[in-house]
Amino acid sequence: QVQLVESGGGLVQAGGSLRLSCAGSGRTFSRYAMGWFRQAPGKEREFVAAISVSGGTQHYTDSVKGRFTISRDNAKSTVSLQMNSLKPEDTAVYYCAAGTRLTGTGDRYDYWGQGTQVTVSS
Repeated sequence: QVQLVESGGGLVQAGGSLRLSCAGSGRTFSRYAMGWFRQAPGKEREFVAAISVSGGTQHYTDSVKGRFTISRDNAKSTVSLQMNSLKPEDTAVYYCAAGTRLTGTGDRYDYWGQGTQVTVSS
């Protein structure tokens, strides 16, 4: 079992940057693909980015390509999301998740963090 705790959210102006971190507990963290998802008020949860077990493969949703970068450090059991050139439409609660497959489908992930709020002002 993996417990996940996100941090790094906050309020930033459009064009600014934030770095989200997700700390995993347990010795099995390195066995899981990791994903970031977000949910804005009144909207469904959407996929943002995912990274393979080794970190060698990353996937992004089109709206964040070139602006967001996902990375992981298995030695520290952490996964990060560097977010640059933020836009008001990036405002959402961001969640990290762990799963056995590298996928953009949220239902395929087994473990979720509690989320961290990101607010981008215009």
